[in-house]
Amino acid sequence: MNKIISEIEKSQMKKKIPPFTVGDTIKVLFKILEGDKERMQAFQGVVISRKSTGINEAVTLRRISYGEGVERVFLLHSPKVGKIEIIKTGSTGRAKLYYLRDKVGKKARLKNEQHVAGMAEEDSLVTGDIAGSGAPEPVKPEAKAPEKEKAGKE
Repeated sequence: MNKIISEIEKSQMKKKIPPFTVGDTIKVLFKILEGDKERMQAFQGVVISRKSTGINEAVTLRRISYGEGVERVFLLHSPKVGKIEIIKTGSTGRAKLYYLRDKVGKKARLKNEQHVAGMAEEDSLVTGDIAGSGAPEPVKPEAKAPEKEKAGKE
């Protein structure tokens, strides 16, 4: 019986879920039914927890909307979830970020690594100057000598 259930679950699981971790900012597009019409609505937030495995895998997103904290739980393999996009990646030292519920404003920010849109997942993180990567090096502005002001000599 367990073998049969696992085969059914395997056939219902989504194949292409992007690899993301707790602390990343992601956008989830999910289906909304309004009367007889169906549309996609986006929810963008920070991943504060990721639970379970397999078909029951769920992710909790948190965002601040009009000054109020809003959390929403999505089942990753649900047919209601259309698309998942990674906006930016964050580095954390914890598996659950429930402490963000008590933080407001700049204190609720995480250390981020920049995500470059349009690149493959392996090359998408900008981490610094890598020899032979083909990426342009950041341009440093030239230091100018401070100009002396002529105060009161006119």
